[in-house]
Amino acid sequence: MTSVFDHPWLGGLFRDDDIAAIWSGDAQLSHMRAFEAALAKALEACGKVPAGQGELAAHAIDITMIDMNALAQGTTRDGVPVPNFVKQLRAAAGDAAAAVHTGATSQDVMDTALALTLRKTSDLLTGRLTALHDALSELKRTQGSYDMMGRTRMQAAMPIKTAHRIDAWLRPISGHIQALGTLRPQVECLQLAGAVGDGAAFAGQRDDVATHMALSLDLTDAGNWHTDRTTIADYANRLSLISGTLGKFGQDIALMAQQGIDEVRLSGGGGSSAMPHKSNPVLAELLITLARYNATQISGMHHALVHEQERSGAAWALEWMILPHITAATARGLSAANELCRKIEDIGCR
Repeated sequence: MTSVFDHPWLGGLFRDDDIAAIWSGDAQLSHMRAFEAALAKALEACGKVPAGQGELAAHAIDITMIDMNALAQGTTRDGVPVPNFVKQLRAAAGDAAAAVHTGATSQDVMDTALALTLRKTSDLLTGRLTALHDALSELKRTQGSYDMMGRTRMQAAMPIKTAHRIDAWLRPISGHIQALGTLRPQVECLQLAGAVGDGAAFAGQRDDVATHMALSLDLTDAGNWHTDRTTIADYANRLSLISGTLGKFGQDIALMAQQGIDEVRLSGGGGSSAMPHKSNPVLAELLITLARYNATQISGMHHALVHEQERSGAAWALEWMILPHITAATARGLSAANELCRKIEDIGCR
C-alpha cells in the first residue's frame, strides 16, 4: 500500500520530490550517521575514550555500508532501527567500538536525526513562502487596481479593488515566515539524554559532550526533550496554519473561476473525461484538499504529546507516522500555490 504522496499516478498531483528527498530513508540514515560520528568525536574530545578512537570510529561510521535488510529486521524486532544500526557500526569500528553510541540511547539518535531533517524542511518551506510572498505582491502591483465584487457569506456585497482580495491572501505569509524562523532554534535541537533522560551515563560530562556535538551538527542544546514534544507539535501546528492560508487562497480562486462569476482567468486548467469544454481549477482545489488534510492530522500530533513516564514507544511512533505527511502536504501546497500564481492571467474587471 502506498500513500497519495508516492502513489504511481495520484503522486503526480500530490508528490513533491524535494520534500520526499529530505524525508527519504537515505537522508534519515545520513543524519543518524552524523549523530554517531559527532558523538564519537565528542567522547574523544572530552576524554571519555582514548585519544584517536573517536576519529577512527567516526571514519568507520561514515564509510560503513549498512545492511538494510538487517536494519529492517531489527526494527521489526526492537521497534526502532538504532540497536541494529549501532551493532553494525560497532562491528565496523573494531578496536574503536567503545566510541560508538556510548552513553546515548536510541531516541537520542532518532530525535537528533529529526532535528536535522526539520532544518532542511524549514529551509525549503521558507524559500517557497518567500517566493509566494513575492508572487502575490507582484500580482497586487500589476492587477490590484482593477474592480471586482466583494462577497460576504458567498453573496454579492459591495465593490472592492482586486488588491483588497489579494491582501487577504498575502497578509498571513509574512507572519508564517517570521513564526517559522522563531520555531527553528526550538526544533533544531540536539537530543542527548541517555537511557532514562538524565544523562547519567556521561558521569557528569553530559553538557561537555553535548556542547561539542551541538557545535559539530550546528544544532542548539535544549537538554532532554524525550517526552516533551511541545515544540514538535508547535511546528506541526504552524505547518497546518500555512496550509490553511493556502487553502483560503485556493478556495477563493476556485469560486472566482466559476462560470458566470469569471473573476479570474487561469491558464492550463484541468480537463474532464466527459465534458471537453471544462477547464477545472485543479491547483486551487488541491490547496483546499491539503489544508483540510493537515487540519485533520493536528489531532494526531496532539495525541502524540502524551508520553508515559521516561519514554513512550506508542506516542513516539505515532509522531513518525504523521509528521512527515504534514510536511509533505505543506511543501506540495506551497509549490502548487506558487504555480497557481503563475497561471493567473487576469483577475478582476478592467
